[in-house]
Amino acid sequence: MKTPFPQPLVSVLGLLLALAAGCQHGPYAPQADQHPGVSEATNSVVLMDTAVKNSISSAGDRLMILSDGRLLAQANLKNRESRRIQVQVQCVFKDEQGFSTGDETPWQTLILTENATEAVEFKSMNNLARKYTIRVREAR
Repeated sequence: MKTPFPQPLVSVLGLLLALAAGCQHGPYAPQADQHPGVSEATNSVVLMDTAVKNSISSAGDRLMILSDGRLLAQANLKNRESRRIQVQVQCVFKDEQGFSTGDETPWQTLILTENATEAVEFKSMNNLARKYTIRVREAR
């Protein structure tokens, strides 16, 4: 009795189908963002921790170019809790494409009283910066 396809051809076709199926799903399939809302590429104020996201909101921010070409970044951070909280803030200055210019401020502690809004202000050290990201995290 003759088979319609030679055995080596069937094996090769099976192997090709298995490879094609593996390539569709792959071991490195895209996954959902693990930290939604923490995107330094799109947000100028980033709340970095879950506790901070629940306690703080950004009540507005602005960017000004000083007379010497440096940037002044300001943000109003609002405590949404009815208790005093302590956070740390930092600013990263970026160029027009969104890459860091190497100008990052040190982390500084900010104490917010009950339901208060505090303004934070950062100045870049050079005139290369055109964008910024203000980071807020839990105090350590």
